[in-house]
Amino acid sequence: MADLATIARPYAEALFLSSKPAELNSSLQQLSELAQLAEFPDIAVLANNPKTSASDVTKLLSSIVKVKLDEKVLAFLSLVNQNHRLSAMGEIARQFQAMKNQSEGAAEAIITSAFPLDGDALSSLLSSLKKRFGGKELRPTIQVDPALIGGVRIQVGDEVLDSSIKAQLAQMQASLEA
Repeated sequence: MADLATIARPYAEALFLSSKPAELNSSLQQLSELAQLAEFPDIAVLANNPKTSASDVTKLLSSIVKVKLDEKVLAFLSLVNQNHRLSAMGEIARQFQAMKNQSEGAAEAIITSAFPLDGDALSSLLSSLKKRFGGKELRPTIQVDPALIGGVRIQVGDEVLDSSIKAQLAQMQASLEA
């Protein structure tokens, strides 16, 4: 089977290219809602049932989604269902968000810390990260993971900066074993 990212890319690109800049936030919100619904096992079973038509799945999803789907996203959902690609909706939403961020000169930053970051520490960290990543606006998602012991792990795109105590201990262990 083809890689999920490969399957999702043409769908994300099609919706992105057909959306006006003013519609990107709304489309992303709608895609995110649909992606959350598509993760439910019952929805997947229903979507893969040969007795259920693609239009029935589209109607069901559009009726239970929290936000009202605009015509473009509704047509997009119908196309995804006709091609039996509802399982790729999460990846489609992620790729759409990446395209939106790139068009805005921004990037998602996943910051994992051993302890909750307060306002000043987060501001300082984001300021230094902005310099590190060429002035891009970073949109942080903060996670707390006590297993890091201390420090932070930052992921922006496919680049990872890990200054956690856990990573330093693992590096020390590797050098002692060599």
